[in-house]
Amino acid sequence: MSPSRILHPWLHCLTAWALLGATTWAAEGVKDAKPPATASQNPPTAITAPASSTAATTTPETATAVQDEDEEKAAEKKEAEDTVKVARPVGPDLVQVYGWREKVKVGEMSDTMVAKLDTGATTSSLHAEDQQIFERDGKKWVKFVLTDPNEAGAKRYVMEAPLTRTVSIKEPGGESIRRNVVRLNFHIGERNIKAEFTLNNRHNMSCPVLIGRTTIQTLGWVDPSRTYLADDKIFR
Repeated sequence: MSPSRILHPWLHCLTAWALLGATTWAAEGVKDAKPPATASQNPPTAITAPASSTAATTTPETATAVQDEDEEKAAEKKEAEDTVKVARPVGPDLVQVYGWREKVKVGEMSDTMVAKLDTGATTSSLHAEDQQIFERDGKKWVKFVLTDPNEAGAKRYVMEAPLTRTVSIKEPGGESIRRNVVRLNFHIGERNIKAEFTLNNRHNMSCPVLIGRTTIQTLGWVDPSRTYLADDKIFR
């Protein structure tokens, strides 16, 4: 018998065995393989910020915080933002110069008090004690005592004025308090001017009266190196 006839059956067996092994391996591979993830099987996880951080909501707490905001600082900030930052031409008219301290008479008082002219403050302020709110002709008025808390035996002047408004001021400790605001006449030198004053406890301040920037704009210029210039009538 020739060698080709002897090997021929063995080749058929080897071929059949190889085909069977490949088929089995392919079937096992398909069985163990994991199908690819689809959008429906593994939806993406959306990362969203909490609603409180993405949308502003008005609650009683936030409303109170807005109400307790320092209105004096808010007005000062708005004034600074509204100021045109350009050089203003100096006119030919003379402007009176005042010292950073001056003597003033508030209302109908007969004696003078020391006032500080402060360009760092927006609104003027008075030392007021024993404040009382009352009504007159359907409007709110304020009755208070004006005196110099730093002067022993200083006269006490009882004053009444219509209540213009109230403002919220934040104290250094962080507590917000309401202050009454009134409009009063005051004399400085030969000038008689009407201005808004916040009624405040100024016992720890150097002067019982403070003249703020809003009123100083009407008066003239302030020389921070000198005091009591109103009666000298210095003009520039």
